[in-house]
Amino acid sequence: MPDDATPMSGAAASGRVLPDCPEPAATTTTALRRSVRDSALAIVLLSAAIGGVIGLAVALLHEGVLLVQQIAFGVPEGRRLGSVTIDPMRTLLVPVLGGLLVGVVAMLLRRWHNRDIVDAVEANALYGGKMSMIDSLRLTLTTALSNGCGASVGMEAAYTQAGAGLASTIGQRLHLRRSDLRTLVGCGAAAAIAAAYHTPLAGAFYAFELVLGGYTLANLAPVGAAAVAAVALSGLLSDMETPLAIGRPVAVAGWDYVLCGAVGFLAGWLSILAMQAVTLAERAFRLLAVPRWLGPAVGGLGVGGLALAVPAVQGSGPGAVPPELAGGAALLAITLGAKILASALSLGSGFRGGLFSASLFLGGLFGGLLGALLDGVLPGLGIDRGLLLLVGMGAVAAGVVGAPVTMVLLVLETTQDLWAASGVLIGVVVSTIVVREAFGYSFATWRFHLRGVPIRGAYDIGWLAELTALRLMRSDAKTVLQSQSVEALRRLYPLGSAKLVFAVDDQGRYAGLIDMAVVHDPTLDDEAAETTAADLARHAGHALLPGDDARTVLQRFCEAEVEALPVLAAPGDRRIVGYVTESFALRRYSQALEKQRSADLGEQGLWGRG
Repeated sequence: MPDDATPMSGAAASGRVLPDCPEPAATTTTALRRSVRDSALAIVLLSAAIGGVIGLAVALLHEGVLLVQQIAFGVPEGRRLGSVTIDPMRTLLVPVLGGLLVGVVAMLLRRWHNRDIVDAVEANALYGGKMSMIDSLRLTLTTALSNGCGASVGMEAAYTQAGAGLASTIGQRLHLRRSDLRTLVGCGAAAAIAAAYHTPLAGAFYAFELVLGGYTLANLAPVGAAAVAAVALSGLLSDMETPLAIGRPVAVAGWDYVLCGAVGFLAGWLSILAMQAVTLAERAFRLLAVPRWLGPAVGGLGVGGLALAVPAVQGSGPGAVPPELAGGAALLAITLGAKILASALSLGSGFRGGLFSASLFLGGLFGGLLGALLDGVLPGLGIDRGLLLLVGMGAVAAGVVGAPVTMVLLVLETTQDLWAASGVLIGVVVSTIVVREAFGYSFATWRFHLRGVPIRGAYDIGWLAELTALRLMRSDAKTVLQSQSVEALRRLYPLGSAKLVFAVDDQGRYAGLIDMAVVHDPTLDDEAAETTAADLARHAGHALLPGDDARTVLQRFCEAEVEALPVLAAPGDRRIVGYVTESFALRRYSQALEKQRSADLGEQGLWGRG
């Protein structure tokens, strides 16, 4: 039933004919949809409203997870899980029991709604921004449970999934255009990250880099409005931590930039190690002879065991990153290795979450470790350890998350230190290059690769998948029986009436193409009665299927070198349901490509429409 349908009542329900007048509710709903679709200002206001709601939701989720951790682990008021030593029995048992709960809940949710969850990046790349709110809530619930029981994962995946899912659902209800719906999904993700760290610029560029696949003038106002509104309203309920703030300015001299580049180079390899560790853990858990729903409990046992020795591995880290990392090089190295292992065990065993905040913590540990090593080897060098900590955090996070500008802005907004941000910029650029050249994926795109999803980012290729042979074909295909003679073909299709016809057998199955110019060739006059259509049919092995996308269609034409190809009913059914001409396919592909490029380049103007 359409969204604006209303139940019958009164005369309509009794079967009497009513005047052709729209229902008041339907009129109001339709008018609202049209006003939003046709007004750029309405899109901006809608984005701001959605951003505010998401900001409140993120704050509630944040406080709710902290409360669960306090109750489950007995964390003192005002302290964070991982920053204090707690009861060993709780440290070990809570992740196991919580993992068991996560596994059972995930199993029940799969039985109720068994399909893959589409995240914001995948939705914008393949589905024009369409996401399921139910699926988003499934991921949010399991991520909150995972984080609440101490798994070494962050909540950012839940924040962005819930925010983008809500924005997409509202956009679908309003029947927004494809480009506006994709922008709205970006607004949801931007609002979530902005609210999580109280950083509107970082939140906006998270959306530009990861969810929208680029920055344009058309999406600047909606995304910016959503991020600012989220920060403003989330602050009413929660005082979110600013994990990169070290409480003092850092000293950056000329040669320090070279060191920042060296830190970035090493951080890139650490990022690859962290991502590969998760993959190896997943493979190891698949080899275990335990049910899928029991995997998180086994992983929780490993995380709890690590936490007995290194408490900081639980959750996303003690406040994600402490203001200053204390301890010597040995302690920092042990914590770094334990955190990588704990994150891999958590995600590999089936806990849900992301590596955003975990990568910040890893980077902070790595920067602190390098600082401690330099102080021990070259004590007179005078390198600011705070600078190395910030560069390490930004560089590792940029390598894992795949959002370099976001990480630079995160440092700038949380530290308000321009010189620190300039040093982080060097490290982030080098780290990103290392990951791109040596590995080729961020954590999100690596997961897509493992699932067989053919995308490397949020650039919209979904329109290509929708431009199929079924949409390109004509249904008036001219067919002839392959047993018919050339003489009969000439009578059926006189010279000039058709260029190509399709031969079929007695069961209507495709048997090849026939060039009518060959049929009317005078050299066949003497053999016209004996020569059949089967003798002239060519390219029986070249055909299209209804689901073939435009690129596949054009590739088939290049292989066959013909002007038209038939569209068959199914892979195992060779009945002809239509045909596609190469000239029409090229024209439609070019038109769709030009339209998409225009939208991506923001040619619709500053506010989205010229």
